[in-house]
Amino acid sequence: INMENTSSVKEFILLGLSENQRVQKTCFVVFLFFYMVIVSGNLLIVVTVTSSQRLNSPMYFFLSYLSLVDICYSSVTVPKMIADFLVENKTISFVSCIAQLFGVHFFGCTEIFMLTVMAYDRYVAICRPLHYTTLMTRRVCGWMVMGSWVGGFLHSLVQTLPVTHLPFCGPNKVDHYFCDVHPLLRLACSDTYVVGAVVVANSGMITLSSFFILLTSYVIILVSLKGQTAEGWHKALSTCGSHITVVILFFGPCTFVYIRPSSNLLEDKSVAVFYTVITPMLHPFIYALRNEEVKSAMRKLWHRKVVSE
Repeated sequence: INMENTSSVKEFILLGLSENQRVQKTCFVVFLFFYMVIVSGNLLIVVTVTSSQRLNSPMYFFLSYLSLVDICYSSVTVPKMIADFLVENKTISFVSCIAQLFGVHFFGCTEIFMLTVMAYDRYVAICRPLHYTTLMTRRVCGWMVMGSWVGGFLHSLVQTLPVTHLPFCGPNKVDHYFCDVHPLLRLACSDTYVVGAVVVANSGMITLSSFFILLTSYVIILVSLKGQTAEGWHKALSTCGSHITVVILFFGPCTFVYIRPSSNLLEDKSVAVFYTVITPMLHPFIYALRNEEVKSAMRKLWHRKVVSE
């Protein structure tokens, strides 16, 4: 991609979350802690699932990939944001900026597809338990994960390519803590109406269709539980409850930022913290701490490590 031809801007300045020095120092400590929790918590889930023989069902297979996506997703924006809290000059090169934009949409969209696949998995497990093992084979699960990555990649291309062809001739201050579509469109020195419409349509179509599939699968699950015993209800809702929590935490803010033409970038920044930092940080707690199987597998893993040393 020849990105340099139309732009005289070679780098952007990220304005970050706040211009106040004291706030920035506090943010540095807080977000560094958050990022460490994201990486260690999600890594713990990946290691636990891959090393435990008992956690071999599709649900955990998807969960380990979701955790992997979470680590990548946060790593695209958070380390740069943390480093920027300490420096006066928060610059990012044009190429790095586009790479960051691509990464955010690639991993973010992959995450949306993974959450949708997990909802389908719960639907098959609860509504068609007798066919579960034939429908959700290792191969099918592998294809679903692969499809999520490919879908994320294609979505990200559609979001990123039009932006690379826009002319940027200054100003170069991005009112955000990472390079995202809306703040960049504001800086282009040509009419961005069409690109903006494509971006909103692309994000909107993916988010809304995925959300519709998720919603439908959960409505069907709830309806199918009507004749169940209290124990059956409890079991189904405990596995679905954590998933629904994550879906709301992730889809709510994403929908807010990407499905409407952006008017207030300050609002967008604050909401973005939610889906790039808070949700990936809460995932391990929501999934692991509410799940006895994961907790016991973690204890076993810990015990093995201690004994072997």
